[in-house]
Amino acid sequence: MDALQFTAGALPLSVEAARAVVPADGFLWLDFHHTDVDWPVLAERVTGVRFHERHVRDSLNLAHPSFYDSTGDYDMVVFRSHVPESGEVFFTHPSTFFLLDRVLVTVHPAGSHPEASVRQRLLAQPTRIPPDPPALMHLILNAMVDRFLALREPLTMRMEAWAAEMLDPRSAEDLRSIMEHRSVLRRLESLSEEQEDAVIGWRDSTLLPMDEQLAVRYTDLVEHIRRITRFASQQQQEVENLIQLHFSAVSTRTNEIMRTLTVVSAIFLPLNLLAGIFGMNFEYLPALHMQAAFFLTSGGMLVLATILLLVFRMKHWF
Repeated sequence: MDALQFTAGALPLSVEAARAVVPADGFLWLDFHHTDVDWPVLAERVTGVRFHERHVRDSLNLAHPSFYDSTGDYDMVVFRSHVPESGEVFFTHPSTFFLLDRVLVTVHPAGSHPEASVRQRLLAQPTRIPPDPPALMHLILNAMVDRFLALREPLTMRMEAWAAEMLDPRSAEDLRSIMEHRSVLRRLESLSEEQEDAVIGWRDSTLLPMDEQLAVRYTDLVEHIRRITRFASQQQQEVENLIQLHFSAVSTRTNEIMRTLTVVSAIFLPLNLLAGIFGMNFEYLPALHMQAAFFLTSGGMLVLATILLLVFRMKHWF
């Protein structure tokens, strides 16, 4: 457990968990990891508030969506954050915020960098010290949303690269990749909508004091989340366009192949007719016993094929 003490007129102070107390003229940040299985006991000892058993289970649930709930003693906000360190294109885990009057309790998986980066920034460069738990939660949520905003550039670059490759009708591997990409975008859109609902639900329902400046910041945060939602929706439309482009290229290639086969069939059709006529098993056929019949017939067939080829060429059929 990490504890950060905020006192009015002083810099943030990192304290030991065992000595963490709520300052008389400030507030306290208790930061727990999922491995701290006894965090409800430690938090209750510091705050004097007993956390609901269901909320404790929710805080340890790695699959929990973004969510808001409250009791008479605290507000609870679950917010999923992107984890680029995982190596996957889109991997998220939840962070849970318990907001009390003068205490912020956060519970998240070990190695959750948004909380760690905010804590390090406050200790190293405390240029904007949050005056209360809602303001501190805004700093952490803003760092999380910034991670999603940073996804836009690599995802856009990937789509631009695919746009050129999808013109090749034989790029079946790219088609599979882009279908997986569409699934990622759908998850991103759904997650952003859940994040927006959680933040708006808490902002509109909380009884904790919030000044006008902080309210504006939360409104900006919601707008940033909506930008991610719009981006995911637009990218899904781009995916649909790329899929249509791919099938259009496949259809064009198929038409070209069929046109070539049709031209070849049209050229050989009269030649097959002549071959069939002279291949009839009759005793008397014109020129059947002529010495030059084979050469004359072959020459005529060659001339006929050449004429048909020139006619089709003039009509730009191939």
